[in-house]
Amino acid sequence: MKVVLTGFEPFEGESVNPSLEAVNQLDETIAGAQIMKAQLPTVFGKAIERLQATINQEQPDVVICIGQAKESVDLRVERVAINLNDARIPDNEGQQPFDEPIFADGPNAYFTNLPAKAMVAEIRKQKIPASLSYSAGTFVCNHIMYGLLYLIDKQYPNMRGGFIHVPYIPEQVLEKPKTPSMALSLIIQGLHAAVTAAVTYYEDIKTIEGTLS
Repeated sequence: MKVVLTGFEPFEGESVNPSLEAVNQLDETIAGAQIMKAQLPTVFGKAIERLQATINQEQPDVVICIGQAKESVDLRVERVAINLNDARIPDNEGQQPFDEPIFADGPNAYFTNLPAKAMVAEIRKQKIPASLSYSAGTFVCNHIMYGLLYLIDKQYPNMRGGFIHVPYIPEQVLEKPKTPSMALSLIIQGLHAAVTAAVTYYEDIKTIEGTLS
């Protein structure tokens, strides 16, 4: 089995992006699966183009994109991506689309076809905080998750894919009082567990992971 993991380049003035730092340090083999790694630009449109080129080259069975969420206190396994670009800030090329569909011929939303609840459970087994999230936002993270699931729907029906948000790492919050962070070593360990579940479980587990807000 082959798994592609992607991380984003830094954005919004940051010098690092924990998603890319973690992906680059993950093992080359996890749970018997070959791990391929790619860096994506934090740019609307180009991120999906780079992802599709990587998929065409590697022909993976599973794709998991990783991104930074500065408000996150844990590893968030995303369940839903919506067909909307609505950027609060410009991307790395100054684009700031709002109220625009990602793909005009796409449905309003896609659900991941990865075992998201099993991934959350496997991360928690490592004593690392994790949650199932029902909103990937409206910036480039949601953009790439929706783009990935659109590509699966339209071109790669045998492939599975999804998205995980990770928190800041401590060096990013030294001058951001009360902003949550997580040690990079724990993010790496948590992603290792998530990938293990993704390649081990084809059907998801049955657990309650709903939210009240």
